[in-house]
Amino acid sequence: MNAQVANWDDLRVFLAVARTGSLSGAARNLGVNHSTVFRRIAGFEATLGVRLFERLPNGYALTLAGEEALGIVERIEADVATLDRTVTGQDLRLSGTVRITAIDMLAFWLLPDHLARFRAAYPGIEIEMVVGNEALNLSRRETDIALRIGNTPPETLVGRRVGRLDFAIYGAPVYCAARTDLELAEHDWIGLDSAHAPLVRRFEQFLPSVRPVIRSDSVACTVRLAKAGLGLAVLPCAIADRKPDLIRLAEVPDTFGLDLWLLTHEDLRHTARIRAVLDFLATALAGVLDSAGA
Repeated sequence: MNAQVANWDDLRVFLAVARTGSLSGAARNLGVNHSTVFRRIAGFEATLGVRLFERLPNGYALTLAGEEALGIVERIEADVATLDRTVTGQDLRLSGTVRITAIDMLAFWLLPDHLARFRAAYPGIEIEMVVGNEALNLSRRETDIALRIGNTPPETLVGRRVGRLDFAIYGAPVYCAARTDLELAEHDWIGLDSAHAPLVRRFEQFLPSVRPVIRSDSVACTVRLAKAGLGLAVLPCAIADRKPDLIRLAEVPDTFGLDLWLLTHEDLRHTARIRAVLDFLATALAGVLDSAGA
């Protein structure tokens, strides 16, 4: 690569376009506008003196030179991330920003009250919440702490299992009262999509003949749909049991249960502000799940 390449921002833009295959996708990921990405890519190609992308009708595709550049830039990215984690890991101050990612149901219903108490105890630490189902990359510092559901967390991360989410079948009182004589398979069902693959697989094993009448990629949306009376849904007890406009209609097999993990990267585990968040949330969330019968 040309020795003139010295701007990490250009490399980040190049990676974003390579990974998303479009200027608009890269712009969304980077939080910039479309024209900024276009200018960065054009300038980067001019600096290198080579075309990195083929401009196709359906997006941007790497050229052979782009493929070679991608491998080099990804190694640079890994080295920068290692430097960032190593330096951050030595930070003993209880101040600064901690970025937490969680899926919507945890971000909406389990975290806010605890984060309010954390903020009162640690006023120097700022929290950034990222809500979504995407598995943000802790190694690249896309997030500092991930609150994840699943029974097999990645081996590259460290953290702790803070409890287990149990599930049951819930519906709106009006919906349930009008259908007391139906078998479970005869009900209307609200399902989740492939973003929640473990729960989808468990549901298909539990009621293989059922096809949901409506699906969502959001557990929070599924709760709202159930409250509106569209059908039954398999929901986490720690959340649904606290909803007065939902009733627990039936139980599900133990296989529906999923572990709840607080995870970070090994290089960050001794950073004071990240350790403070981990310790606080581990205690708080374990208490919530225990009280819900988890």
